[in-house]
Amino acid sequence: MPLERGTPAPDFELPDDTGTPCNLSDFRGKPVILYFYPKDDTPGCTKEACNFRDDYSAYQNTSVIILGVSADSPESHAKFKAKFQLPFPLLADEDHAVCDAFGVWGPKKFMGKSYEGILRTTFLIDADGTVAHVFENVRPAEHSAEVLEAIRSLPA
Repeated sequence: MPLERGTPAPDFELPDDTGTPCNLSDFRGKPVILYFYPKDDTPGCTKEACNFRDDYSAYQNTSVIILGVSADSPESHAKFKAKFQLPFPLLADEDHAVCDAFGVWGPKKFMGKSYEGILRTTFLIDADGTVAHVFENVRPAEHSAEVLEAIRSLPA
């Protein structure tokens, strides 16, 4: 189960696509979109990341920080980010500890096989560090517009 709305977002430290440590608390005072995605450079994940990229100026206008998280390595993130010119950090949760803390690591099925992995989920975290909105079962093609709509509901 993902964290619920109204829950304080757990702080964490993860390396970004350059290997630099990134803490959620570094962004306190600004809203944060923390989106968890299964794998770099796969069709759905690419579509989701590119939609955030294409809408990036709208996010900048609202001072919202976008952070993508998957279990891929910083090196994999760097290639993915460069290939699609992604303007926001991608964080490497290789041991899925942050995924566990946010409740987005769990059972999945693909082509009849069961396995554990990241459940595509996004958290909108307010400037005080509280989960303001949870997006589950994300549809990559429409997700960025859905998140932008939720941002408009945040207190100024």
